[in-house]
Amino acid sequence: MNAIELVSLTKTFHRRGSAPVRAVVDLSLSIPRGQIFGFLGPNGAGKTTTIKMMCGVVIPDAGSVKLLGHDVQRDRSAAMRQFGTVLEGARTVYWRLSAMENLMYFGRLKGVRDRYLKPRADRLLKELDLWERRNDDVREFSRGMQQKVAISAALMSDPPIVLLDEPTLGLDVESAQTVREWVSRLAKEENKTVLLTTHQLAMAQELCDRVAIINEGRLIADRSVDELLSLFRRDYYTIRVGGLFNGQGSLPEGLTLEPGDSETTISGDIADQDSLHQVLRCLREEGLPILSVQRAAPSLEHIFMDLLNEDRK
Repeated sequence: MNAIELVSLTKTFHRRGSAPVRAVVDLSLSIPRGQIFGFLGPNGAGKTTTIKMMCGVVIPDAGSVKLLGHDVQRDRSAAMRQFGTVLEGARTVYWRLSAMENLMYFGRLKGVRDRYLKPRADRLLKELDLWERRNDDVREFSRGMQQKVAISAALMSDPPIVLLDEPTLGLDVESAQTVREWVSRLAKEENKTVLLTTHQLAMAQELCDRVAIINEGRLIADRSVDELLSLFRRDYYTIRVGGLFNGQGSLPEGLTLEPGDSETTISGDIADQDSLHQVLRCLREEGLPILSVQRAAPSLEHIFMDLLNEDRK
């Protein structure tokens, strides 16, 4: 059984005096247990609408959502017990309560038995570096600390599925690293399924087993991260030479020059080894010393932009 099953999910918003907005169009996804799944797309692509349909907040026009086999519309009560969620930009904790009080409250709200409440709250507060501030009101916290309280509250019921929308937003570098390590541990050690939405594509590449990319409500990619990197692997080179080089016309098309104070960087796609040797020969003929030649591996960010640009054509 998959942890999350979306079948032909569709949602259109109708606004008075405006054309209908097709937020999600015939979206189908199957996400197995124990996987960190990146759900990516530009602003307005339909990610938040999809998550809200998964949470039962927005009713789809067509299609279905199942969480560990429980249909969100037909078996809402059981489905809601399968996940914890943190939505970016939403006030999901009570600011006038302390961090500990928030966790105890949300734990009881989710039906956690009294004997598990305090030990679970203690563990989460320690793991996310909130223990020293556990008795302080959340309104006194930084935006990043409030986010960590919200994440802890979502996990109080120990849900098998965790929905995280921009979990490191507002966090400093050290806190963001703590959250990334913790997200990885959720899947690898606790076998939880994590659905992660983020604009930080380097983090998605680091953490995710698989990613889906949507644009204008439509699915345009659904593959493992390794498969995407392999499919888009290309011969992209960065060449540094000493001195200034002004002979761009003698180079193959598509290469860019970045002049510096004492060197020039030439970068771009070079189709094959013969073309690379041609570029290097051209540079040597100019009498410029070659400082370095590096072949760059594709990044998820480059792939993301390539897919969006291709989809928009």
